[in-house]
Amino acid sequence: AVGIGTTLLFHCDLVYAGDNAAFSMPFVNLGVCPEAASSLLAPQRMGYGRAAEALLLGDPFMAEAALEMGLVSRIVPPSEVNALAQRQALKLAAKPMSSVLASKRLMKQGQADLVAQRMAEEGTLFGQMLAQPAAQEAFAAFMEKRKPDFSAF
Repeated sequence: AVGIGTTLLFHCDLVYAGDNAAFSMPFVNLGVCPEAASSLLAPQRMGYGRAAEALLLGDPFMAEAALEMGLVSRIVPPSEVNALAQRQALKLAAKPMSSVLASKRLMKQGQADLVAQRMAEEGTLFGQMLAQPAAQEAFAAFMEKRKPDFSAF
C-alpha cells in the first residue's frame, strides 16, 4: 500500500494484512505533503516518532511494523486475508447495528471536525505543492527512472 493506499487505513475500523504486506507514505519524497488527514491521524495512531519517520522519510515498512504501530489489526498469511475479513464482516453484520454505530461514534467522538479540517488543509497544500519545482522534479525523475535531485530547491 503506497500513499493514499496506506493513509486510507487510518480511517478503517478493522485492517487485516498479509504477512508479506508493505506500506509507505512517500509524500515528502515526491515534493508534496501528507493527505487524507494522515498528518493528524498517523501521530495519534502510531505515536509522533514513528509517524515522523514514516511521513518524513517515506521509507517502506512491513506488516509486522504496521501491527506494532497500530496501523493494522491483525496479520495472517496472504492466502487467508480475504477469508478473515469476510468472517469478521459477517460477525459484525450479525451484531445490533445501533450498538455498533454508538460504539464507533463514542470511539471517534470529536474526531470528525478535526479530520475534515485537516483534510481540507492538506488538500490545499498538496495542490499548491504539486505545482512547485520539487514535486515536478520528483515526478520527472520517476518517469525517467532516476533518483530525484532536490539540491537546487
